[in-house]
Amino acid sequence: MTYVISNPHGCYDQFVTLLEQIRFGKDDVMFVLGDIVDYGPETMNLLCDLTFRENIWPVAGERDRIACRMLSGFDKMLRDGGAPDADYIKEMTEWVQNGGQVTLDAFRALDADMKEGVLDYLADLPAYETVNAGGRDWLLVHSGVRGYKAGRDFDDYDPEDFCADDADRKVEGMTVICGHLPTTEHFDGMGEIYEGDGYYAIDCGAGRGGRLGCLCLDNGAKYYV
Repeated sequence: MTYVISNPHGCYDQFVTLLEQIRFGKDDVMFVLGDIVDYGPETMNLLCDLTFRENIWPVAGERDRIACRMLSGFDKMLRDGGAPDADYIKEMTEWVQNGGQVTLDAFRALDADMKEGVLDYLADLPAYETVNAGGRDWLLVHSGVRGYKAGRDFDDYDPEDFCADDADRKVEGMTVICGHLPTTEHFDGMGEIYEGDGYYAIDCGAGRGGRLGCLCLDNGAKYYV
C-alpha cells in the first residue's frame, strides 16, 4: 500500500502509533509531505527514525528548509568559532520563537555523527514526488505549485514554489496531495483530510493540538491519530 502523511511536526509518538494502526510493513510505502520539524516535542526522534527507513520518503516543507539553514549555521559556528551575521541572528531568533526552540535544543544534544546525518537528511529533501497508485497519477508536494503553468516541467520551478502560501493546488492530469495549511477551517476546528477541486489537503494539525492524518492512495482509506 501507498500512504501519505503531512506536517508531523515532531509528533513521534503519534507517528509510531499511526504505523501500528495501518500495520505498515516492508512492502508498503509512505510519503511525508514536509514540516517534519518544529513545534512538537520529539523532532529529533522523528528525524533520526526517518533517516533509517528505506520505504518512507519525505519532501521538503518550509519548516524543514528553515531548520536546515539554521542548524547548519549553528553547527558551523560551533566548529569554527565564527560569529554570526545580523541576518542570521534575526532569522534564528524568529525561528526559535516560532516553534524552532525544540528542534534546536534536541539538535544540540546529538553527537557529531548524528548531527551530520540529520543535516544531510534535511539538505537532501526533494521539493516534490510523483507516484501512480489507485489508478491515479499523484503529485505529492508540501503546499502546491506556485505560478503553475500546464506543460512546464516541475524541475523548472524553484524549490520554494512548492512550499508557498499562494501555491496552486490544481495541476493538469494529476491529483495533488499537500499539507502546509491545517484543514481545521473546513471542519469547525477539528482537522480532517479535505478533498478539494483536484487536490487533497491532509495537514490535520499535528504538533499544534490537532491530529496526524494519513491517506491511503490505493483505496482512499483515511486514518487519524
